[in-house]
Amino acid sequence: MHEYTSTPRVWGLSCPGFPEEVSRARRWTRDILRGSPLAEDAELIVSELSANAILHTASGQESGSFHLALAVSAQVIALSVTDDGAAGTAPKIKLQDQQAEHGRGLGMVSAIAHRVVVHESDGGYTVTAELFAGQPTGGHPC
Repeated sequence: MHEYTSTPRVWGLSCPGFPEEVSRARRWTRDILRGSPLAEDAELIVSELSANAILHTASGQESGSFHLALAVSAQVIALSVTDDGAAGTAPKIKLQDQQAEHGRGLGMVSAIAHRVVVHESDGGYTVTAELFAGQPTGGHPC
């Protein structure tokens, strides 16, 4: 990780709501977290949350967008994705059949992250997943 991680650092990225932007969000996350043992988990979380924003909200419509924030300190990595809204209901973990093609993303994020929080944000929702340094991951409910 970076030599200045003793001080919390925050990055932000806004992306148009195109499916190919999910890979851009992953690369951005990977570049910031290069060298961190949590980089792969963070990359997977950003991928799932970004894809959910595009698939299930106005972020994926014409002129839609989604916004990422990445906060890094010595103790925690917090990844947030904010959508453009119009989903009708807040994102929530669904118990799905393991063979289901859809509906398992937020459950997977919850299994990887130490904590997942969903809150309303400017007509849409922000999903924040936290990874704590030096602790085993996963299993914490929203």
